Amino acid sequence: MTESQLQEREFPSPGAAPRVMRVKGREFRWGERTYIMGVLNVTPDSFSGDGLGGDLEAAVSQARRLVDEGADILDIGGESTRPDASRLSTEEELKRVIPVVERLAGLRVPLSVDTYKAEVARRALDAGADIINDVWGLKMDPGLAKLAADKKAPLVITSNQRDRGDGRVPDIVKSVLADLKRSTGAALEAGVASENIIIDPGFGFGKTLEQNLELLRRLDELNGLGYPILVGTSRKSMIGLLLGLPPDQRLEGTAATVAIGIARGADIVRVHDVLYMARVCKMSDAIIRRKAGG
Repeated sequence: MTESQLQEREFPSPGAAPRVMRVKGREFRWGERTYIMGVLNVTPDSFSGDGLGGDLEAAVSQARRLVDEGADILDIGGESTRPDASRLSTEEELKRVIPVVERLAGLRVPLSVDTYKAEVARRALDAGADIINDVWGLKMDPGLAKLAADKKAPLVITSNQRDRGDGRVPDIVKSVLADLKRSTGAALEAGVASENIIIDPGFGFGKTLEQNLELLRRLDELNGLGYPILVGTSRKSMIGLLLGLPPDQRLEGTAATVAIGIARGADIVRVHDVLYMARVCKMSDAIIRRKAGG
Protein backbone atom coordinates (compact mmCIF):
# COMPACT_ATOMS: atom_id res chain seq x y z
CA MET A 1 0.00 0.00 0.00
CA THR A 2 1.19 3.54 -0.71
CA GLU A 3 1.47 6.10 2.09
CA SER A 4 -1.57 8.00 0.77
CA GLN A 5 -3.65 4.82 0.63
CA LEU A 6 -2.57 4.05 4.19
CA GLN A 7 -3.71 7.46 5.39
CA GLU A 8 -7.09 7.08 3.67
CA ARG A 9 -7.79 3.59 5.06
CA GLU A 10 -10.21 3.36 7.96
CA PHE A 11 -8.81 1.46 10.93
CA PRO A 12 -10.89 0.14 13.82
CA SER A 13 -11.35 2.47 16.76
CA PRO A 14 -11.08 1.00 20.28
CA GLY A 15 -14.82 1.34 20.84
CA ALA A 16 -15.78 -0.23 17.52
CA ALA A 17 -13.28 -3.11 17.46
CA PRO A 18 -14.61 -6.62 18.10
CA ARG A 19 -13.67 -7.63 21.63
CA VAL A 20 -14.12 -11.39 21.34
CA MET A 21 -11.99 -13.91 19.46
CA ARG A 22 -13.28 -17.46 19.08
CA VAL A 23 -10.79 -20.24 18.46
CA LYS A 24 -10.84 -23.99 19.17
CA GLY A 25 -14.21 -23.72 20.86
CA ARG A 26 -12.95 -21.08 23.30
CA GLU A 27 -13.78 -17.41 23.66
CA PHE A 28 -11.05 -14.87 24.33
CA ARG A 29 -12.84 -11.86 25.76
CA TRP A 30 -10.35 -9.02 25.53
CA GLY A 31 -10.33 -6.64 28.45
CA GLU A 32 -11.79 -9.09 30.97
CA ARG A 33 -8.46 -10.63 31.97
CA THR A 34 -4.92 -11.16 30.73
CA TYR A 35 -4.36 -14.30 28.68
CA ILE A 36 -1.12 -16.27 28.80
CA MET A 37 0.75 -17.64 25.78
CA GLY A 38 3.26 -20.27 26.88
CA VAL A 39 6.48 -20.60 24.88
CA LEU A 40 7.40 -24.00 23.47
CA ASN A 41 10.72 -23.79 21.63
CA VAL A 42 11.52 -26.87 19.55
CA THR A 43 14.85 -25.39 18.50
CA PRO A 44 18.35 -26.42 19.59
CA ASP A 45 19.51 -22.79 19.81
CA SER A 46 16.87 -20.74 21.63
CA PHE A 47 18.19 -17.46 23.09
CA SER A 48 16.46 -18.27 26.37
CA GLY A 49 18.20 -21.60 26.84
CA ASP A 50 14.97 -23.62 26.80
CA GLY A 51 15.20 -25.08 23.30
CA LEU A 52 14.11 -28.72 23.15
CA GLY A 53 15.53 -29.52 19.73
CA GLY A 54 14.19 -32.75 18.31
CA ASP A 55 13.14 -34.29 21.62
CA LEU A 56 9.47 -34.88 20.89
CA GLU A 57 8.63 -36.45 24.23
CA ALA A 58 10.24 -33.55 26.11
CA ALA A 59 8.20 -31.10 24.02
CA VAL A 60 4.95 -32.93 24.76
CA SER A 61 5.76 -33.11 28.47
CA GLN A 62 6.62 -29.42 28.66
CA ALA A 63 3.49 -28.45 26.74
CA ARG A 64 1.26 -30.33 29.17
CA ARG A 65 3.06 -28.77 32.12
CA LEU A 66 2.59 -25.25 30.70
CA VAL A 67 -1.14 -25.88 30.25
CA ASP A 68 -1.42 -27.20 33.79
CA GLU A 69 0.38 -24.08 35.02
CA GLY A 70 -2.11 -21.77 33.34
CA ALA A 71 -1.23 -21.28 29.67
CA ASP A 72 -4.24 -20.28 27.55
CA ILE A 73 -2.32 -20.69 24.28
CA LEU A 74 0.84 -22.63 23.38
CA ASP A 75 3.23 -20.99 20.90
CA ILE A 76 5.35 -23.55 19.04
CA GLY A 77 8.49 -22.27 17.33
CA GLY A 78 10.95 -24.23 15.21
CA GLU A 79 13.31 -21.41 14.22
CA SER A 80 15.21 -19.27 16.72
CA THR A 81 14.35 -15.56 16.58
CA ARG A 82 17.56 -14.36 18.24
CA PRO A 83 19.30 -11.65 16.16
CA ASP A 84 22.31 -13.76 15.11
CA ALA A 85 20.38 -16.94 14.31
CA SER A 86 20.73 -18.36 10.82
CA ARG A 87 17.65 -18.76 8.65
CA LEU A 88 16.13 -22.22 8.61
CA SER A 89 14.99 -24.05 5.49
CA THR A 90 11.29 -24.78 5.15
CA GLU A 91 12.02 -28.50 5.20
CA GLU A 92 13.96 -28.35 8.47
CA GLU A 93 11.36 -26.15 10.15
CA LEU A 94 8.59 -28.54 9.13
CA LYS A 95 10.60 -31.47 10.49
CA ARG A 96 10.82 -29.75 13.88
CA VAL A 97 7.31 -28.30 14.15
CA ILE A 98 4.80 -30.68 12.55
CA PRO A 99 5.37 -33.75 14.77
CA VAL A 100 4.91 -31.57 17.86
CA VAL A 101 1.73 -29.97 16.53
CA GLU A 102 0.31 -33.39 15.65
CA ARG A 103 0.98 -34.71 19.16
CA LEU A 104 -0.48 -31.64 20.88
CA ALA A 105 -3.52 -31.07 18.66
CA GLY A 106 -5.76 -32.81 21.20
CA LEU A 107 -4.93 -30.40 24.03
CA ARG A 108 -7.75 -28.16 25.22
CA VAL A 109 -5.88 -24.93 24.45
CA PRO A 110 -5.26 -23.39 21.02
CA LEU A 111 -1.87 -23.98 19.40
CA SER A 112 0.00 -21.11 17.79
CA VAL A 113 2.75 -21.70 15.23
CA ASP A 114 5.59 -19.17 15.37
CA THR A 115 6.66 -18.86 11.73
CA TYR A 116 6.97 -16.34 8.91
CA LYS A 117 6.70 -18.98 6.17
CA ALA A 118 3.28 -19.61 4.61
CA GLU A 119 4.07 -23.23 3.79
CA VAL A 120 5.05 -24.02 7.40
CA ALA A 121 1.93 -22.25 8.66
CA ARG A 122 -0.30 -24.11 6.19
CA ARG A 123 1.09 -27.51 7.14
CA ALA A 124 0.85 -26.66 10.84
CA LEU A 125 -2.78 -25.57 10.54
CA ASP A 126 -3.57 -28.79 8.66
CA ALA A 127 -1.86 -30.75 11.45
CA GLY A 128 -3.97 -29.13 14.17
CA ALA A 129 -2.55 -25.67 14.91
CA ASP A 130 -5.03 -22.81 15.32
CA ILE A 131 -3.13 -19.50 15.25
CA ILE A 132 -0.33 -18.03 13.09
CA ASN A 133 2.28 -15.92 14.88
CA ASP A 134 4.39 -13.99 12.34
CA VAL A 135 7.30 -12.15 13.97
CA TRP A 136 8.04 -10.42 10.67
CA GLY A 137 4.58 -8.86 10.34
CA LEU A 138 3.91 -10.18 6.79
CA LYS A 139 7.15 -8.67 5.44
CA MET A 140 8.83 -11.99 4.64
CA ASP A 141 5.89 -13.87 3.14
CA PRO A 142 2.76 -11.86 2.32
CA GLY A 143 1.06 -15.18 1.51
CA LEU A 144 0.54 -15.67 5.23
CA ALA A 145 -2.29 -13.15 5.21
CA LYS A 146 -4.19 -14.95 2.44
CA LEU A 147 -3.63 -18.24 4.24
CA ALA A 148 -4.99 -16.85 7.52
CA ALA A 149 -8.01 -15.46 5.65
CA ASP A 150 -8.72 -18.74 3.85
CA LYS A 151 -8.33 -20.81 7.03
CA LYS A 152 -10.11 -18.23 9.20
CA ALA A 153 -7.13 -18.47 11.56
CA PRO A 154 -6.18 -15.74 14.05
CA LEU A 155 -3.02 -13.91 13.00
CA VAL A 156 -0.47 -12.27 15.30
CA ILE A 157 1.28 -9.41 13.51
CA THR A 158 4.58 -8.16 14.95
CA SER A 159 6.37 -4.88 14.37
CA ASN A 160 9.94 -5.90 13.51
CA GLN A 161 12.64 -3.28 12.88
CA ARG A 162 15.50 -5.69 12.15
CA ASP A 163 15.34 -4.89 8.44
CA ARG A 164 16.13 -1.22 9.18
CA GLY A 165 19.67 -1.44 10.52
CA ASP A 166 20.00 -0.67 14.22
CA GLY A 167 16.41 0.54 14.66
CA ARG A 168 17.42 4.08 15.64
CA VAL A 169 14.33 6.07 14.67
CA PRO A 170 13.34 9.43 16.24
CA ASP A 171 10.12 8.08 17.80
CA ILE A 172 9.88 4.30 18.21
CA VAL A 173 6.18 4.34 19.13
CA LYS A 174 5.31 6.36 16.03
CA SER A 175 7.38 3.94 13.94
CA VAL A 176 5.70 0.87 15.47
CA LEU A 177 2.24 2.36 14.99
CA ALA A 178 2.91 3.09 11.31
CA ASP A 179 4.37 -0.39 10.83
CA LEU A 180 1.40 -2.10 12.46
CA LYS A 181 -1.11 0.01 10.52
CA ARG A 182 0.57 -1.01 7.29
CA SER A 183 0.65 -4.72 8.18
CA THR A 184 -2.87 -4.92 9.61
CA GLY A 185 -4.10 -3.03 6.56
CA ALA A 186 -2.50 -5.67 4.33
CA ALA A 187 -4.12 -8.42 6.42
CA LEU A 188 -7.57 -6.83 6.14
CA GLU A 189 -7.07 -6.35 2.42
CA ALA A 190 -6.25 -10.06 2.07
CA GLY A 191 -9.53 -10.94 3.81
CA VAL A 192 -8.44 -11.57 7.41
CA ALA A 193 -11.34 -10.79 9.73
CA SER A 194 -10.60 -7.88 12.07
CA GLU A 195 -11.55 -10.00 15.09
CA ASN A 196 -8.79 -12.45 14.11
CA ILE A 197 -5.98 -9.88 14.22
CA ILE A 198 -3.67 -9.52 17.23
CA ILE A 199 -0.84 -6.99 17.29
CA ASP A 200 2.59 -7.34 18.89
CA PRO A 201 4.88 -4.27 19.21
CA GLY A 202 7.91 -6.54 18.87
CA PHE A 203 10.04 -6.03 21.95
CA GLY A 204 13.64 -6.91 21.12
CA PHE A 205 13.12 -7.05 17.35
CA GLY A 206 15.54 -4.42 16.00
CA LYS A 207 15.00 -1.98 18.87
CA THR A 208 17.57 -0.51 21.23
CA LEU A 209 17.31 -0.86 25.01
CA GLU A 210 15.96 2.68 25.36
CA GLN A 211 13.44 2.10 22.58
CA ASN A 212 12.17 -1.06 24.27
CA LEU A 213 11.72 0.79 27.54
CA GLU A 214 10.00 3.71 25.81
CA LEU A 215 7.70 1.32 23.96
CA LEU A 216 6.67 -0.35 27.20
CA ARG A 217 6.07 3.02 28.90
CA ARG A 218 3.85 4.14 26.02
CA LEU A 219 2.24 0.79 25.17
CA ASP A 220 -1.24 2.24 25.75
CA GLU A 221 -0.83 4.36 22.60
CA LEU A 222 -1.28 1.16 20.59
CA ASN A 223 -4.82 0.83 21.93
CA GLY A 224 -5.91 3.32 19.29
CA LEU A 225 -5.47 0.65 16.61
CA GLY A 226 -8.37 -1.27 18.13
CA TYR A 227 -6.75 -4.71 18.24
CA PRO A 228 -5.77 -6.89 21.22
CA ILE A 229 -2.13 -6.42 22.17
CA LEU A 230 0.36 -9.23 22.76
CA VAL A 231 3.48 -8.42 24.79
CA GLY A 232 6.53 -10.66 24.55
CA THR A 233 9.22 -9.41 26.91
CA SER A 234 9.96 -12.73 28.64
CA ARG A 235 13.70 -13.20 29.31
CA LYS A 236 14.52 -10.64 26.59
CA SER A 237 17.88 -8.86 26.29
CA MET A 238 16.33 -5.59 27.51
CA ILE A 239 16.08 -7.27 30.92
CA GLY A 240 19.52 -8.82 30.71
CA LEU A 241 21.17 -5.54 29.76
CA LEU A 242 19.58 -3.68 32.67
CA LEU A 243 20.10 -6.34 35.33
CA GLY A 244 23.29 -7.89 34.01
CA LEU A 245 21.79 -11.37 34.13
CA PRO A 246 21.68 -14.38 31.76
CA PRO A 247 18.30 -15.50 30.34
CA ASP A 248 17.62 -18.13 33.00
CA GLN A 249 17.90 -15.50 35.76
CA ARG A 250 15.51 -12.91 34.34
CA LEU A 251 12.35 -14.03 36.15
CA GLU A 252 11.92 -10.90 38.30
CA GLY A 253 12.70 -8.59 35.39
CA THR A 254 10.15 -10.40 33.26
CA ALA A 255 7.57 -10.11 36.04
CA ALA A 256 8.08 -6.33 36.18
CA THR A 257 7.59 -5.96 32.42
CA VAL A 258 4.51 -8.19 32.46
CA ALA A 259 2.87 -6.21 35.27
CA ILE A 260 3.61 -2.87 33.60
CA GLY A 261 2.50 -4.23 30.24
CA ILE A 262 -0.86 -5.22 31.72
CA ALA A 263 -1.21 -1.77 33.31
CA ARG A 264 -0.56 -0.25 29.87
CA GLY A 265 -3.12 -2.38 28.04
CA ALA A 266 -1.63 -5.80 27.20
CA ASP A 267 -4.25 -8.47 26.53
CA ILE A 268 -1.86 -11.42 26.10
CA VAL A 269 1.60 -12.01 27.53
CA ARG A 270 3.96 -14.48 25.86
CA VAL A 271 6.11 -16.05 28.58
CA HIS A 272 8.46 -18.93 29.34
CA ASP A 273 7.76 -19.17 33.09
CA VAL A 274 4.01 -19.72 33.00
CA LEU A 275 3.51 -20.76 36.63
CA TYR A 276 5.02 -17.54 38.01
CA MET A 277 3.68 -15.19 35.36
CA ALA A 278 0.15 -16.56 35.87
CA ARG A 279 0.42 -15.28 39.44
CA VAL A 280 1.69 -11.92 38.23
CA CYS A 281 -1.23 -11.70 35.79
CA LYS A 282 -3.80 -12.61 38.42
CA MET A 283 -2.48 -9.99 40.84
CA SER A 284 -2.18 -7.34 38.13
CA ASP A 285 -5.71 -8.06 36.86
CA ALA A 286 -7.09 -7.69 40.38
CA ILE A 287 -5.53 -4.23 40.57
CA ILE A 288 -5.91 -2.99 36.99
CA ARG A 289 -9.12 -4.67 35.87
CA ARG A 290 -10.61 -5.02 39.38
CA LYS A 291 -10.97 -8.73 38.69
CA ALA A 292 -10.23 -10.85 41.74
CA GLY A 293 -11.44 -14.14 40.29
CA GLY A 294 -9.20 -16.89 38.85
